[in-house]
Amino acid sequence: MTATAGSDGRPATISDVALLAGVSVPTVSRVLTGSARVTPGKQDQVERAIAQLGFRPNPAARQLSSRAAGAIGVLTADTSIHGYAETIRGIEEEARANGTAILITVIESAEEERVEQAVEAVLSHPLDGVIALKFDPAGVAALRRLPRSLPVVALAGARDHSRSQVLLAEKEAGRALTAMLLDLGHRTVHHVRIPSSSRNSGRAAGWRRALQDAGRAVPPPLDTGWDPRDAVRLGRLMALDDQVTAVFCGNDEIAMGVMRGLIDGGRRVPDDVSVVGFDDHPLAPLWTPSLTTARQDFAALGRLGVRLLREQLAGGGRVCRSLEPSLVLRASASPPRSG
Repeated sequence: MTATAGSDGRPATISDVALLAGVSVPTVSRVLTGSARVTPGKQDQVERAIAQLGFRPNPAARQLSSRAAGAIGVLTADTSIHGYAETIRGIEEEARANGTAILITVIESAEEERVEQAVEAVLSHPLDGVIALKFDPAGVAALRRLPRSLPVVALAGARDHSRSQVLLAEKEAGRALTAMLLDLGHRTVHHVRIPSSSRNSGRAAGWRRALQDAGRAVPPPLDTGWDPRDAVRLGRLMALDDQVTAVFCGNDEIAMGVMRGLIDGGRRVPDDVSVVGFDDHPLAPLWTPSLTTARQDFAALGRLGVRLLREQLAGGGRVCRSLEPSLVLRASASPPRSG
């Protein structure tokens, strides 16, 4: 029979053991795997906590973790979307250059059970630390569940003063893209938001600020999913509204979907509707018309995350860094038609 950690009847976890023993999660992992030396006092504390809770580690996880010493964990909700994939590539490149392995755990959804499963999967390994991608609600929820005793770096998302973090300075780029469309002569700019951990993401906040600064009407933002096909359907609906002459999309994949939908609906881009995106997806310059956007260096985001984690492991304190996007002007934006 497996003992429970509390009155809720759930099985004891490695975090419960660490809390009861008064040690860090990595220390518990080291005791479980014998991967590194632990002082006799701490080992005794951990063993007593394990016995008291009746904790039973997953045998498969123990087998894997015994080969994972000197590794860092990566928590992410996706590995295929452009920003996620490039960030993970940067993490892997920087880690490999320093002889460090990475263990990637995908958070299947923001549901509490799925988040807890992902976090426990990460904590079952004797990792040096964890990098969490805060691109979405699942990443935010997973970050909140990581113990404070574990070295952690958060990537993107809203500022978290309790963690080291690398921010993407998206608000200014969102403002600049919107202001550029207004300068071309558009009366206002519609915005299609990305599914975000914050409904007032930096991109949306910059769009709103530019319209407010110019004294222009702020249309209700439109929502879509991560699947570009959702954006195609939204673009077809937007094509029915002649008042829509400029659209700022939350990322390039959404922008390309919206462009396809507008064209399917009989609107020309950019002659009838200007469309801009965000991120500078590899397909952005190859699309027809080529997509005006803001370039983000996601690989640099990942590399910097690994460096900040190494600084923490060397005894450094919590720090925050920021990466600035840059505007890339292409063919998808032009002045509105007169009349």
